[in-house]
Amino acid sequence: MTVLDASALLAFLLDEPGSDEVERALVAGAVCSAANWSEVSQKIIAKQRNWSVVKTLLLSYGLEVAPVTLEDAECAARLWSENSKLWLGDRLCLALSERIEREVLTADTAWGSIHRVRQLR
Repeated sequence: MTVLDASALLAFLLDEPGSDEVERALVAGAVCSAANWSEVSQKIIAKQRNWSVVKTLLLSYGLEVAPVTLEDAECAARLWSENSKLWLGDRLCLALSERIEREVLTADTAWGSIHRVRQLR
């Protein structure tokens, strides 16, 4: 099971480079944090797309939406630094990855190549 961050899900939904890799992850079994789910929803609604249709599509793949746990919240806080380019949603995604010991797929190049992170592009 792969952890998908918001940028990976958006790459898939908007047919951006790497969308085929995200689709393979979805077919094989994927999870995203509820925080990232909210980010995707916000972006789709802002683009004036039908969130209900997008939600149905994503869930049809069996995508699991994991709640943010106390453990995730504390891990995300530890990942914060003044110079970090990681937003709260990013850190919560990484925390989920650590908690379930799975790789994260992201299109966000600001993440670099840190532990358990695989870049789409």
